[in-house]
Amino acid sequence: MIYRLRFAWERLSLYLPTLLMGVLALLTYWLLRSTPVFEKPAPDKPARHEPDYFAHQFSLKSFDPNGRLRSEIMGEQARHYRDDDTLEIDQVRIRSVDNKGQVTLATARRALTNSDASQVQLIGDALVVREAIADRPRMSLRSEFLHADLDTERVRTNKPVELVRGKDRFTADSMEFDNIDQLIDLSGRVRGMLMPKTDH
Repeated sequence: MIYRLRFAWERLSLYLPTLLMGVLALLTYWLLRSTPVFEKPAPDKPARHEPDYFAHQFSLKSFDPNGRLRSEIMGEQARHYRDDDTLEIDQVRIRSVDNKGQVTLATARRALTNSDASQVQLIGDALVVREAIADRPRMSLRSEFLHADLDTERVRTNKPVELVRGKDRFTADSMEFDNIDQLIDLSGRVRGMLMPKTDH
């Protein structure tokens, strides 16, 4: 009897590592089947350039830190795009007032502005008019495209442009205008007509 137990134990001890490996394999298989599989997070989809809200017959005003009106943008319809935080406006009208109180008006068939309306692109029959003040005569810029930086008071275009300052008139293929320094850079085919000043 003891011999049989001893023989059985020896045989069992021979196969014990194999049995333990089998049990571990079954246990691992059971754990893998029982553990929930977490899906990999979906990659971020690039934001599509689609409007997230609309406005009709609107007016958007911005003020300086002292509460004075800095600019007002009006339009027939506006569409806001969240992916680049821009505003697209149809039949836009802009009124801007500088630190000296000089008023500048702008109109176009369409405009694109950034979130704080400091950068404005006027597209289609764009017209910017700076009203006369003190020793500065009335001035207007007309082009199919004008890019206005309201912070630096610069206007530029890479399209043909017409500039009228008082009675003087200029045309060019492109232009950069600095309202603060009163500098105009006309490029390409430039033509001008200067009217003589008359003293009264």
